[in-house]
Amino acid sequence: MTFKTYLVEDNPVIRENLIGFLEDIVDATIVAHASGEDEAVAWLDSHRDGWDVAIVDLFLDQGNGLGVVDACRRRAPHQKVIVVSNYATPDVRARSKAMGADAFFDKSAEIDLFLDYCERLSRRND
Repeated sequence: MTFKTYLVEDNPVIRENLIGFLEDIVDATIVAHASGEDEAVAWLDSHRDGWDVAIVDLFLDQGNGLGVVDACRRRAPHQKVIVVSNYATPDVRARSKAMGADAFFDKSAEIDLFLDYCERLSRRND
């Protein structure tokens, strides 16, 4: 089943590749995207029920992804927050989880695990 995905990624090439993977492989619908923290937080605040999954990069054009993850703390139980980053140190993974992320993936080394996770979310929504 299709799930509504909000994507926070500042790199246009990576963003377009993620959109293609998500739409083609896991049947996600990208409802919107942002390249900075303020833009992402504003969208999330005004669309509380408009997404099922938020995919957040840590390094953004403005602000950072941890601020976006923190803004998702009051989400509904079915809504999931996934952090994807090239900066996947144990400390950053732990900090992301402590801020409320449901999952963390290294976008350069764990893209298959990320897509598997998204596919499981999609099946759970069936």
